[in-house]
Amino acid sequence: MNQNEDLCEIHHPHPDKVQDALLHRLDDETSLRLAELFKILGDRTRIKLLSLLAAEEEMCVCDIAQSLQMGQSAISHQLRVLRSARLVKFRKEGKEAWYSLDDDHVVKLINQGLEHVRES
Repeated sequence: MNQNEDLCEIHHPHPDKVQDALLHRLDDETSLRLAELFKILGDRTRIKLLSLLAAEEEMCVCDIAQSLQMGQSAISHQLRVLRSARLVKFRKEGKEAWYSLDDDHVVKLINQGLEHVRES
């Protein structure tokens, strides 16, 4: 495979395409925040956890831990990461901590990702 195969063989920018691209280019702060979100989503345990919550709406930490065959402290750590990214929310009921997805955007992210990986 030629190293330059994926490059233009001539330098001939298309001003209309460049102008349109500039209108849609993400600013540094937004691109950084989006990259951080994808880093958080780039963990298999967190993806499994989010997919459980997408299916069950709300689960307590002990049910999540048992479902994923992991310890509660490991699950709790992952839930804190997801909570700091505003992907999940929790409520206390007595001595139980109940978690759910923060909003419908998270369900859409999971479903879009699943659709993409299942395409082939």
